[in-house]
Amino acid sequence: MSQPKKQGNYFMLPNEIFNMDLSAGEIALYAFLMRMEDRKTFTCYPAFKTIGNALHMSKNAVMKYVRQLEEKELIETEHTIVEHHDGSLRNGNLMYRILPIKQAVDSFHRRQLYNYGRRKKH
Repeated sequence: MSQPKKQGNYFMLPNEIFNMDLSAGEIALYAFLMRMEDRKTFTCYPAFKTIGNALHMSKNAVMKYVRQLEEKELIETEHTIVEHHDGSLRNGNLMYRILPIKQAVDSFHRRQLYNYGRRKKH
């Protein structure tokens, strides 16, 4: 279960994402981030507006799916700061880091076991 690689004008998605109870919006956002990422650093910096335009989603929907992918340990985000030409500092786009798929699959299985255990107690 290694990181997917870009193949020319194409990229591959890990098969595991289709077995993790992801919504269509989560899969679309994950695929978009995979398309945008730098394969050496596993990071990318698209703005919410850029993502929303590409996926035909509102900013709020993009933010919701980002949170859900973070909770499912598929991505992590970090705030960035940009220095403008006048020397002022402003918030930049989020930095998205695609996490190893094995980590997300393991987290998914832990959640399933936890939920199964909770259901058996009732």
